[in-house]
Amino acid sequence: MSDLHNIALTPNQTILLNTVILILIATALYRAERKLDGSDPWMMLCILAIFAIAGRILLDPLPNIQPVTVVVLLAGIYYGAPRAFALAGIVALATNFLVLGHGPWTLFQVVGWGSIGVAGALLSDRLLIDGKLNLNRLAVFAAVSGFVFNWIVSLSILMKTDPSMLIPYVLSGLTFDMYHAAGNILFVAWMAEPLGEMMLRHQTSPNHKAVSEVVTN
Repeated sequence: MSDLHNIALTPNQTILLNTVILILIATALYRAERKLDGSDPWMMLCILAIFAIAGRILLDPLPNIQPVTVVVLLAGIYYGAPRAFALAGIVALATNFLVLGHGPWTLFQVVGWGSIGVAGALLSDRLLIDGKLNLNRLAVFAAVSGFVFNWIVSLSILMKTDPSMLIPYVLSGLTFDMYHAAGNILFVAWMAEPLGEMMLRHQTSPNHKAVSEVVTN
């Protein structure tokens, strides 16, 4: 009997396969969300976490292209800073523990994505107008967020190198920063509106109240 599971895929075939799997996961999660009753943002956050974790793992062969940044940004816009920061921590910890490798850099990834979620919450009035996302502003913000996240994570090298190495290290990674920014723009175009509609259906309080929880504490 032939071993049908012993099939070597090229890098391009692997990326295509993983992209198809991610689309199937996204479709299944979308159908599952449609059957949810009531306004439960925590259930919606679980769906977002599953999608972000799957996306980061499946798209790992692509350099610095994954949906986590946009997902956390949208969570900040719709659900506020605390929940977006929690989502960032769950996704970073889960993906690093499961597949990608856990270490001190995980903390910087949590801070990087969490900061983007906080910024999304603080700027929600500019990005979400009358319940509708301004996709042009969101795309620009998501692109900038790609650079910001990578630069925050780059600070992790200071734990083992001289500070004089930080600037050369950041400059050497600009190509990957641009990949991240371009990927974020594509994810905004692909999923910002459907995800936004889903999150709006499970929004229980105005976002500015969620932001104030962080500002006042």
